[in-house]
Amino acid sequence: MGVSKNFAGVPALREVSVDFPAGQVTALMGENGAGKSTLIKILGGDHQPDGGGLELDGQSFKPATPADARAAGIRVIAQEPEIVPHVSVAENVYLGSLPRTAGRRLDRPALRERMRSDLARLGFAADLDPDTLGSKLTAAQRQLVEIMRALTTEAKVIAFDEPTSSLSEHEAEALFALIGRLREQGLSVIYVSHRMREIFRLADRIAVLRDGAFVGVRAVGETTEEEIVHLMVGRDLSTMFTREHGTPGEVVLDVRKVTTDDVLDVSLQVRSGEVVALAGLVGAGRSELAAALIGDVPIHSGEVRVDGVTLRLRQPRDAVRAGFGYAPEERKAQALLLQRGVRDNITLAMLDRLSRFRVVRRGEENRLAREYVAALRVRTPSIEQEVRKLSGGNQQKVVLARWLARKPKVLVLDEPTRGVDVGAKAEIYRIIDELAASGVAVLVISSELPEVLGLADRIVVMQSGRVTGELGRGATEAQILSLAMAEDLTNEEVR
Repeated sequence: MGVSKNFAGVPALREVSVDFPAGQVTALMGENGAGKSTLIKILGGDHQPDGGGLELDGQSFKPATPADARAAGIRVIAQEPEIVPHVSVAENVYLGSLPRTAGRRLDRPALRERMRSDLARLGFAADLDPDTLGSKLTAAQRQLVEIMRALTTEAKVIAFDEPTSSLSEHEAEALFALIGRLREQGLSVIYVSHRMREIFRLADRIAVLRDGAFVGVRAVGETTEEEIVHLMVGRDLSTMFTREHGTPGEVVLDVRKVTTDDVLDVSLQVRSGEVVALAGLVGAGRSELAAALIGDVPIHSGEVRVDGVTLRLRQPRDAVRAGFGYAPEERKAQALLLQRGVRDNITLAMLDRLSRFRVVRRGEENRLAREYVAALRVRTPSIEQEVRKLSGGNQQKVVLARWLARKPKVLVLDEPTRGVDVGAKAEIYRIIDELAASGVAVLVISSELPEVLGLADRIVVMQSGRVTGELGRGATEAQILSLAMAEDLTNEEVR
């Protein structure tokens, strides 16, 4: 109770007192930087508080290491799992408790049987193969491995940190059912997420942090999304989507019958000053199309034109030179140099323009970085700050700053607000609006239907690698889902 934690003299938690009752799901909410992760890491033994302390089952509890927390029954499921790449899924799950033969060798038959039993018990039997190497796992499968690690031994408290950020709808449903069973078994469940629909579906109560301080707890049945947002940010975000839908200009991006290994015969256009959203369910082919447009995967047939010029996209460099900018879904793995500073990450795509005789003009580089830190309101103590130490929303702004500095003709944004709190979302929407107003053609991939409906001038819906329809302003979530499941519905009717 009264937990405080400082880093380099800066308070991350300020006398936080909050309880997590057994047999209930408590959602822990707050903007990025509010202190949620710090509190979870203190519970998990990764950090020790500078003031105050913890109680478990009414007794003082002082975990000095993660091992101490695990021994006490506390499990933390991280948003970004650590996976051993060269061993199997089963070995990753049971690291530290692998079954052995009498000769002390790994008992693989026993390991597989244990894994299959736990997969069936937890509801993930269809999603993981015990023999798959860790290096072959998708982001969603890595998350499932992390969940299984936590739940294969006895637990009292389990904390989920953005567990569905990489999961498909089917995998998320299995997780929700599992959380329901954990609640019934009397566990204390802490659930960290920025997704309001999940929170109001799963949680019994919502505890809110703001700027490192505890600001309140609400029973889910006695509050609203608007009240929770107000507690989180201390201001009204009812005008989060403020786009002035103007008249688009000429066609900038023209995709004509593009076919790759993952998409078939896809055609679409994005005009100057227009925001076009690609909608669809997980596996629809949206990210795969984006990878083709920026030269990361080969196009077998069809063509991509920018300003009427057909491009030869052999590598991403060709797309950048043609005027593309690209913010991928997995920003930490695919976009950011986490150990480098804000400046280096922002100017990464500009080094050709900032160099003379292959020597970077450091003064100009610093000026450019500071300009975009200010323009995008990146919260950082300096342009030298390592990007890994920024919040998710500020990391995403750094990725956007990189491409804005190049002044792109086309900007492709894949899940631009994934893992970003509501306050940062509003700022990213503002940036997208300003980009469109300046004449940039913006293609947004998003799985959040309110975001799609609020941002887009037009919505292109994909399913199984194909375009199934296009919708204009005034579309509804039901219309998008109908097109997103069009092929599945057709197949169901045939059966």
